[in-house]
Amino acid sequence: MYYSTDTEMKIAEQELTITSKVLEREVVCTLLMPEDGAVAEPFNLLLLNDGQELENLKLVDTLEDLYERNCLKSLLVVAIHAGEERIQEYGVAGKPDFKKRGAKADLYTQFIKTELLPFITEHTGIEHFATTAFAGFSLGGLTAMDIAWNNPELFDKVGAFSASFWWRSKDLARGYTNDDRIMHNVIKNTIGKPELKFWLQTGTKDETADRNKNGIIDSIDDTIDVIKELLAKGYQRPADIQYLEVLGGSHDTETWGKAMPKFLNWAFGK
Repeated sequence: MYYSTDTEMKIAEQELTITSKVLEREVVCTLLMPEDGAVAEPFNLLLLNDGQELENLKLVDTLEDLYERNCLKSLLVVAIHAGEERIQEYGVAGKPDFKKRGAKADLYTQFIKTELLPFITEHTGIEHFATTAFAGFSLGGLTAMDIAWNNPELFDKVGAFSASFWWRSKDLARGYTNDDRIMHNVIKNTIGKPELKFWLQTGTKDETADRNKNGIIDSIDDTIDVIKELLAKGYQRPADIQYLEVLGGSHDTETWGKAMPKFLNWAFGK
């Protein structure tokens, strides 16, 4: 008699609330991992900004599909829900933009390092992850990039979906130049080369804005320029940098959700 050993992989979903002293608010996180005993150790960890979008991203379906096709290493996803002050907590730490947005980005970084990561260890009992990645979308992608870049001892990989690399210190109407882009400057001015790998995505319909009138939307221009800064640091393509440009892709969860399997395969693929 023939018995199939194939079992349907189910993702267990757990919602937890962390009382953050640093942010002075309750932070909701959704933890996603295969149901008990379904996968082998060691585990990998993915922190995801804008965790409130999980359903729209269809992330559970994507994970189950990748596991069932045996494409994915054991993974714990911690999806951090953004709060009401998202526009202040996200950004580049210590460097608010020209409208003073991102004023609490340094506090958010501190929350990740001193509260969230220790909480994950305590809650799961997993003290060491094989790979730790940080990913996000739009402003959350910029934030993931900034936090990983400045803390390479904590992170191995970054996923930036349609990241807000336009984040700038000067208004367009006030003599802005490309040198006013904050994240590009952070990369350029960092001494040395953090031990990281990068996965960047844009959509050809992310926006319509084209500051320099070169026929290429800013989202793509700004992302390509981040890649140029990384190459200037000595990172290499494709070993250290992957770039996905989605034809017809928009600045929305539908596009990012469709791109997600490519990111997960890159970061945690078997």
